[in-house]
Amino acid sequence: MTDVDTASMTAWVAPRYGGGEVLRAEIVPRPVPGERDVVVRVHAASLCSGDLHLLNGTPYLLRLGFGLRRPKRRMIGQNLAGEVVSVGGLVTEFQVGDRVFGEVPSGAFAEYVRADAGSFATVPAALGMEEAAAIPDSGMTALQGLRDIGKVGPGQRVLINGASGGVGSFAVQIAKVLGAHVTAVCSTRHLEMVRRIGADVVVDYTVDDFTRADEPYDAIFDLAGNRTLREYRRVLTPDGVYISSAAAPGDNWLGPIRWLGSVVLADLFTRQTLKPLLMRPAAADLDYLAALATGGFLQPVIERRIPLAETPSAIAAFAEGHASGKTVLIAVDS
Repeated sequence: MTDVDTASMTAWVAPRYGGGEVLRAEIVPRPVPGERDVVVRVHAASLCSGDLHLLNGTPYLLRLGFGLRRPKRRMIGQNLAGEVVSVGGLVTEFQVGDRVFGEVPSGAFAEYVRADAGSFATVPAALGMEEAAAIPDSGMTALQGLRDIGKVGPGQRVLINGASGGVGSFAVQIAKVLGAHVTAVCSTRHLEMVRRIGADVVVDYTVDDFTRADEPYDAIFDLAGNRTLREYRRVLTPDGVYISSAAAPGDNWLGPIRWLGSVVLADLFTRQTLKPLLMRPAAADLDYLAALATGGFLQPVIERRIPLAETPSAIAAFAEGHASGKTVLIAVDS
């Protein structure tokens, strides 16, 4: 194992469940890598809905695994890009000085983070750190939903409900890469952005009802969960695919579990395919997304760039919803 400075670092810590207001900047020990770990100096990190769930402790069912009264993992943040500063003795994929990005279980909102080497992929020279940090969770969710579950291919008609958010903005572009004709559903203020990233048709849900379309869709990627399954199926071809993200709404006890369960149950009684999506991080998918970005086929949409020192206010703004792409936290000295 390479030498590592075991000095302290600053990290955002959640001593209890709540919103951004519970976060505290604390001095904690700098991580030391295990045999299969790398330690990364964080240059940029991005927010995702999973950060909010872990911070709020909702749905409450999550607390069975993450701490009943207070979080077991006090440091938060899952998506980042940075520079490798130390590697474990069994790590062969990376060496000190490599630029990497990926999704980690926790701790990305800090100066340094430790995680298994398999959590990361290399940031190509042509890709900026802020853009790389925006990719992992949202990019892999969009890719796995459309490519792996939706089996989207050339000439298919795809509808993306919730097209302006972090996952949605990636989904529009990935669907185009896969050769689909894309209809994107969003609110009025996001129409131009969604057109700019490649949507063929944009529907303002405050004005038009996308479930009354004249021509059905081969795939519907639902990131909002704001209509009934009956309404979604009405505009799906007889052998079409409906993909529901875990971002679907729900109460504080079960969250999206009830909705996703109804999707699984309904799938048993129809020729149409109705599937929930639970993204599984994969370094190969990160490599693919990075290649799309450097090739000019994928542009991470970043709505806000905020200093890492202002993480609590960034989380408060993110929690309000209706985002246009991603919020990225930037280390001041990066």
